[in-house]
Amino acid sequence: MKLWDKGFSTNKKIDHFTVGNDRELDLVLAKYDVIASKAHAKMLGKVGLISEDEAESLVSALNEIAKSIEKGEFTIETSFEDMHSKIEFLLTEKLGDTGKKIHTARSRNDQVLVAMHLYLKDELTEIKSEVNSLFNELIALAEKHKKVLLPGYTHLQIAMPSSFGLWFSAYAESLIDDLYFVNAAFKVADQNPLGSAAGYGSSFPIDRSFTTEEMGFETMKYNVVAAQMGRGKMEKATAFGISSVAGTLSKMAMDITVYMSQNFDFISFPDELTTGSSIMPHKKNPDVFELIRAKCNKIQAVPNQLSLIINNLPSGYHRDLQLVKEIIVPALQDIKACLEILTFSLKEIKVNKRILEDPKYDYLFSVDTLNEMVKNGMPFRDAYKTMGKAIENGNFKPKKDIEHTHDGSLGNLCLEEIRKKMESI
Repeated sequence: MKLWDKGFSTNKKIDHFTVGNDRELDLVLAKYDVIASKAHAKMLGKVGLISEDEAESLVSALNEIAKSIEKGEFTIETSFEDMHSKIEFLLTEKLGDTGKKIHTARSRNDQVLVAMHLYLKDELTEIKSEVNSLFNELIALAEKHKKVLLPGYTHLQIAMPSSFGLWFSAYAESLIDDLYFVNAAFKVADQNPLGSAAGYGSSFPIDRSFTTEEMGFETMKYNVVAAQMGRGKMEKATAFGISSVAGTLSKMAMDITVYMSQNFDFISFPDELTTGSSIMPHKKNPDVFELIRAKCNKIQAVPNQLSLIINNLPSGYHRDLQLVKEIIVPALQDIKACLEILTFSLKEIKVNKRILEDPKYDYLFSVDTLNEMVKNGMPFRDAYKTMGKAIENGNFKPKKDIEHTHDGSLGNLCLEEIRKKMESI
């Protein structure tokens, strides 16, 4: 069954090529097509395009379909093009001509679009929750290990003292920046496109304000052409949001793989969170974190993939837009999985509290030792030259009783302020 069926069939090769993997993806989105169809049915009854009894029958039948979706019993056989055709078939099978009336005043275009809007709202909300869980874990670790010093590096050269408190809370605060992008994507998705039909509206006297409120949208996408132009653009906004999160996760995963190396030995994890080698019995590989790094790097390519599909399309609907679904849906599942496994793994992290006992890290304290000279009255440039000569001559004696007090330093992490910043968004 096809919603555009005019009584003749298409070549099977064409059918296979144009449908692609839509049926599989539509199993994820079917729940949202039902939500939108219920709102649409109620609206049709409200404006008199169908009777109130017909509207109630449609909503009741759609509730049954929703239950089958929730139980995992809903399927889209190859005889159906997509979720829309299967749902309409089920309604017609149960309600006869009343079921056929569900498509009044809408197009498959705005069906797909509103389902994606609802789906992305839910996914972005879930991602925000997962980010918050990771944030809370990082802040707790920063508080727990705030006094444990850690070598800071620039250019992968030993630089200045850092701490595990700084390291953990740095990633926590970075997640806040990522959520600004996620919230922006949510704002784009939180606009009702239903009623735009094929992109040019309808001659039926529909009530778009009713469906907007019924589905819980903050506002509607008023201009019907703009609503259809939002397809692809909304997914791209979402991609920028999740790619920002992915960038933070990828960087932390890289830190972890380096810090776990025997050459650094800054952190470790229990055996059950590492993997072994088929021939080297001593190996404890950071496969989880390497996969987080790779998956998140892949996610960061998604905005570009979407741009290359949508960037030169004129206004109106084009079949190219079908492909955005197969890019954004797996990316959303991947970022959620990465967030979940990183939060889970960090609960088991063990930090090395004796890292700086190794004399090779003495030079970490050169700046603090230099600064002490300046505080005692020596001009900075003179102190810098004096310190340089001492290091060159092997006479450097580090001052290890460091004291960093300014906001955001290792002695003043401002964790409560970072928490409040997260709460505000």
